[in-house]
Amino acid sequence: MDHLQTFQVVPNIPEQLSFLETLSRNLWWSWKQDAIELFRRIDPQLWEESKRNPIVFLTRISQARFEELAKDDSFLAHQERVKERFETRACAAADWSECLSGKQGVIAYFSMEFGIHESLPLFAGGLGILAGDHLKASSNMALPLTGVGLLYRQGYFRQFLDQDGWQREEYPEIDLYNLPIERAKDRSGNEIHVSVTGPDGKIHAVVWMIRIGCIPLYLLDTNLAENSSKIRNITSRLYSGNPEMRLAQEVLLGIGGMRALAAMGINTEMCHMNEGHSTFSSLERLVQIMSKYNVDLKTALEIIPRTNIFTTHTPVFAGYDRFPADLVKPYLRPLQERLGATEDEILSWGQPPMEPDPNGHLSMFVLGLRMAQDCNGVSRLHGKIARKMWSHVWPKRTEDETPISHITNGVHFQSFLSNEHTMLFERYLGPDWFMISRMPDNIKRIDEMYDEELWRAHEMNRSRLIGACRKLMVKQYGRRNAPKSVMEEVESVLDHDILTIAFARRFTAYKRANLLLNDPERFEATLNSRTHPVQFIFAGKAHPKDHEGKELIKRLIGFSQRPSVRHRVVFLENYNMHIARHLVQGADVWLNTPRRPFEACGTSGMKAAINGVLNVSILDGWWDEAYSEDRGWCIGKGEEYADTDYQDSVESHALYNILENDVIPCFYERKSGSCPVRWVKMMKESMKMALTGFCNLRMVSEYNERFYIPAAKRLKSMLENDAGEAKNLAAQYERLRANWDSIRIEPPVRETDGPFRSGEAFRVNAIVHLGKLSPEEVEVQLFYGKLKAIDKLSESHTRQMTIQEKRGNGKYFYTCTITCKASCRYGFTARAIPSGDDRIKFTPGLITWAQ
Repeated sequence: MDHLQTFQVVPNIPEQLSFLETLSRNLWWSWKQDAIELFRRIDPQLWEESKRNPIVFLTRISQARFEELAKDDSFLAHQERVKERFETRACAAADWSECLSGKQGVIAYFSMEFGIHESLPLFAGGLGILAGDHLKASSNMALPLTGVGLLYRQGYFRQFLDQDGWQREEYPEIDLYNLPIERAKDRSGNEIHVSVTGPDGKIHAVVWMIRIGCIPLYLLDTNLAENSSKIRNITSRLYSGNPEMRLAQEVLLGIGGMRALAAMGINTEMCHMNEGHSTFSSLERLVQIMSKYNVDLKTALEIIPRTNIFTTHTPVFAGYDRFPADLVKPYLRPLQERLGATEDEILSWGQPPMEPDPNGHLSMFVLGLRMAQDCNGVSRLHGKIARKMWSHVWPKRTEDETPISHITNGVHFQSFLSNEHTMLFERYLGPDWFMISRMPDNIKRIDEMYDEELWRAHEMNRSRLIGACRKLMVKQYGRRNAPKSVMEEVESVLDHDILTIAFARRFTAYKRANLLLNDPERFEATLNSRTHPVQFIFAGKAHPKDHEGKELIKRLIGFSQRPSVRHRVVFLENYNMHIARHLVQGADVWLNTPRRPFEACGTSGMKAAINGVLNVSILDGWWDEAYSEDRGWCIGKGEEYADTDYQDSVESHALYNILENDVIPCFYERKSGSCPVRWVKMMKESMKMALTGFCNLRMVSEYNERFYIPAAKRLKSMLENDAGEAKNLAAQYERLRANWDSIRIEPPVRETDGPFRSGEAFRVNAIVHLGKLSPEEVEVQLFYGKLKAIDKLSESHTRQMTIQEKRGNGKYFYTCTITCKASCRYGFTARAIPSGDDRIKFTPGLITWAQ
């Protein structure tokens, strides 16, 4: 029917309970157990039926029940307790009136997806949940940060399996009236609309806001009448497989997101780009800086990179978006006049500096590297891999010097810790344990927990997991119209008391969900041991276009349907945060089997660890730096293989050996019917490890101290005195570019012949020709280290050389002293790099080695 008029009916909540509506509109409740319990106690069954969405839930509560609660002193006291904490934590923690007035600078955190809670399905997996955790920790810390993303009307797909075990997808429309969103407005109360020019004309978007504690999350939405159906679909589905649609999403996120912040009057001091999807934000930010501070492009190009942060989560080239020039240029063309640059020049910013190609691809990753001084991977090993992958962007530099550092991810413990463990933490560590979790005294208190108390809490979590699995399996098989005999069997699947191993992650080839299936008979024997039985719970989605990943699921389903193991192996459809919480809380072992080094981090293992679940994993991602034999097990010793089939064979055997010889005997090691003492001791070590090193408060604090605070100081410094410092940096860059080729370094010479003994020192001298550049503009370094090959060093070091003599005509005599510290064969040479901050020093192409 055409021209339907709509209206919304909301519950008539008594005044005494009005806070429930306020609470439902801020996702702060989603990580506060007391707040969740406040909703749940109203009607536990209806809470689950409403999929733990308080807005839906409150619309289904009868008026009689509301009236009853309004007279319930116990409920009102509970509500008052939650309200007091909400007003302290979520409302008073940050004064956003200062941010919205433009007086307080803001950190803009851009991400393609945000995973806050399953009732807000705007995420696909770990990247989005990490982004959501970043906002939650920022709220706890009261950082002046705002999230920027897209509002997907169909979110990521819902997964279901057909009779053959093949993954199918469906994209149900999200009902916006069931989400805690509101229209974003400017200072005058006007709703915010922005537009971006694309190949098919204007892309119009409205801006929505969601409150995450004291942090606002702004989401752009193109589902507007003035847009064509093609443009409306830009914000339809997360991670469209269509390159044109994907590019449009990323342009809208970056350029549209920056325009939305400007329209609201928000003063963006710095941008944190969470993965390459959002790096177009730098282009619009250049325009805004040029306009706001009346500076030229060259000056803006000195400001923006020094106030941008770029985090990469991908250790494989295929994971990075690259778009052909003919797709990108229609979006760049409208920026030419505003930037004062040609579309080919703008395109080149997303290409390796020494390989500009007006008809080539634009790499979102390279654009991020070029537009951010601070770049990082998300674990120690990932930082190393990223430096190796992208060293070609900085030619003539050694791989280890590639300016990509790492900040290991952390997780928001409150979002994933079980009720039972939360109560234990509050009792032993204090009610605000999550804010002071890294204090040594708190870590020690984990050991004070009674073994039996911790074990009983874990057994309750496992029992709850088994119950949830049975309900989900009944639902899955019921949808497939399974016969009554199968349905009865499904109702009793799994066992409450045996070793339970969980494998839950994206199904793709490198994650190797099928590693155990390399020897199905051995797997079956392990499952059906009479004395030490084991059960496995699998969950995870394959990307709709990843047919290899879908085949992995199908093969696993085929094995699980064997009559001898169908009560021991289950696959849970449509893996989401709700299922994840049950798994990380109730499993005994968290299994992770990626091909090293393709796991950037792997935060699910951290969520399991804080619940006392023990990790069994390849030494990849976070586990490479977290593993210790007193808190879990490693598969292999960190080897990397060229032959993947051989690797799978070796590591499959290693996995079985660890399970059979170490994990399973440890779990079933009971004395006189007591709890497994050695296992519980490892559980405590696992929890202490997670609290110490893998909390997202640690992670966000590290971003704040290493990147956010320095970036804010740099911005202030560069903009003072009519952007004098930024203009000087631009001039310095131009001068270095124009004159760098004139630098020449003669081979350095040592004054004393070797060999040398440990502790002795010798001087090294070099003649350096600087041409028109002055010594103040150039840093001459001695580069030395252990000799790895005839032309390669390992463990390299640099020492600044000093001018001993000026010889005229740009010729200088440099010298320095080396102290011999350890016996080995060493090599050395000399080089010149620009003087200045890291941005200047690491300018691609500005490096000269001795000839």
